[in-house]
Amino acid sequence: MTLDRYEWDSGVVLDLGTYVTVDDAPLEFKVTRKSYKDPVVARQILRDGTSTRTKTLPAGLVKDFAGLTGFLNVTLTDATGKEVSKTEGAFCPNNASGRLRPDAPATSHYPESCSTNPWTLGSVWGVEEGWAANSSQIDYDRPVDLPAGEYTAKVSVAERYRDLFDIPDDRPTIKVTVRENHGGGGAGLRAKASGSSAHHGGGHGAHTDAQASHHYGPRGADAPTPPALSHALEDRGAAHHLGDGPGHTDGSRIAPALTPNTKRPAGRAGAPANVPKPDLRSLPAWDIAITDGEDGDAPGKEYLAFSANVWNAGPAPLVVDGFRSPGKDLMDAYQYFYDANGKQVGYTPTGTMEWDPRLGHEHWHFTDFASYRLLSEDQTKEVRSGKEAFCLANTDAIDYTVKNANWKPRNTDLSTACGQQNSISVREVLDVGSGDTYTQYRPGQSFDVTDLPNGTYYIQVIANPEKRLQETNTDNNIALRKVILGGEPGARTVVVPPHDLINAP
Repeated sequence: MTLDRYEWDSGVVLDLGTYVTVDDAPLEFKVTRKSYKDPVVARQILRDGTSTRTKTLPAGLVKDFAGLTGFLNVTLTDATGKEVSKTEGAFCPNNASGRLRPDAPATSHYPESCSTNPWTLGSVWGVEEGWAANSSQIDYDRPVDLPAGEYTAKVSVAERYRDLFDIPDDRPTIKVTVRENHGGGGAGLRAKASGSSAHHGGGHGAHTDAQASHHYGPRGADAPTPPALSHALEDRGAAHHLGDGPGHTDGSRIAPALTPNTKRPAGRAGAPANVPKPDLRSLPAWDIAITDGEDGDAPGKEYLAFSANVWNAGPAPLVVDGFRSPGKDLMDAYQYFYDANGKQVGYTPTGTMEWDPRLGHEHWHFTDFASYRLLSEDQTKEVRSGKEAFCLANTDAIDYTVKNANWKPRNTDLSTACGQQNSISVREVLDVGSGDTYTQYRPGQSFDVTDLPNGTYYIQVIANPEKRLQETNTDNNIALRKVILGGEPGARTVVVPPHDLINAP
């Protein structure tokens, strides 16, 4: 393997191209938590023909939804045989994978990444029989400080996992060349999604190396967030060719936009009472910080910025089409309903969509999806209101164990989900099991706290605030996150206490 060390980086990322191969039966896990007061529980799903049994992994082995922690041990020695680095990495079975032989399943039905959204409730991990998943953990936040030169890497699976899954004690060695790279070809590679959901994990704003993990973290003004690229594609070093475009494709599978109906719905509006409907749920805010308004707000003021997510617990996707009459600035929005066979059986008017021209948005926003508010300590006084219009995209995998969860949702990025300025119709979808994250880096994703006194407040996230969308349940649409403002004018601070077992400030 040849690894590049760029002059602006403090080291190299150990992408060694090692894989976990799977034969005889799929490698599959179901990972859940009952609530944010309960620990994560991981179960291996063992399939033998028509029978299925489960094996619960030891308590504490899996602490989150990002993968099997401490799975891979990597030791590096230099040309003299001196050990210069020793690291361990997690293994996400949903990582970039491929077939080992032609009789293996043609496609994988498992999700394409592991979730690192702190509020994830359920995940499915898997590698198909006859497939292999890349076991290298690509952590752009923690490069290894290796000068240019020749090295030898020895890779092994941790003993506890070898014993648990009956993995042979193979310890392959890899010759590694680290070279200095003074060009600009690789800079963009660090700004791609590193595994969500997604991506995601994911949200409106990008997950770069500044917020690595998965799933998704600040992703710049509507840059697409495909699933993790195969490492062979990453090695091309052509950042401007990431994604599909005129004259090139990199296989990153950026989903095409979902096609709206070509005409407004006709006939009587309404939906049968027993038709499946979505269940929108808010998650507590996180990534909470004081900013100075440099990201599109007024300079000189102080803002409380945050990330927020509304997700769909199903059992039906949320499907909203917008239609614009010639010369009109707003689209009329309609919610659509489908029976168990996917046949459209109804629709209802549900507000509007508006074009947001701000840099970092520049797409059609659905105006009745969610709202943000900052509440006083007794939760009786609304001291600030936030944005209330959103472009819907399946940025984060929140719970892929709920009924009808779609493990491979489309429209996972803003570049395809929410139309162009000249669009006359748009379809926006929030699929079952997925959520839509707006990160703290998005313009307007903050509260002006310049003149607020220090003290305790609550960030309130409300799904379907006007109740125009039809749901199975509207009692779970509100989430609160406690914050404590302090400091002095010009140097305000915020403390974010843990929410049950989740310490994600």
